[in-house]
Amino acid sequence: VQLVESGGGLVQTGGSLKLSCAASGFYLDNYAIGWFRQTPGKEREGVACISDSGDFTYYAESVKGRFAISRDNAKNTVYLEMGGLKSEDTAIYYCARDFSCAGAYVAGMIKNIKLWGQGTLVAVSS
Repeated sequence: VQLVESGGGLVQTGGSLKLSCAASGFYLDNYAIGWFRQTPGKEREGVACISDSGDFTYYAESVKGRFAISRDNAKNTVYLEMGGLKSEDTAIYYCARDFSCAGAYVAGMIKNIKLWGQGTLVAVSS
């Protein structure tokens, strides 16, 4: 049972990237999937989340209008499309599995998340 992120890299300010989170060993459509990011010295923060049905999505204020989360249950994969990238988006991005999106935006709930990917680095150069 694991999550594997891919698609990170180096991009210039204003550029775009599409991250993928592929699941193995379980079916993604039974779970909410969130994207989180972390920089050195800072706590991991929720960036976006999509419910198991796909009917609910959450975005942090800092990425609203620039990022879009989606899921393809047939491919057992969740995506994060990032546009209008800024230097402050530079971080390691992780996907995570949970039963709801609460871990992405409710204070303290992130500690309940049990399954994380290994992370993929996104670096935005000015």
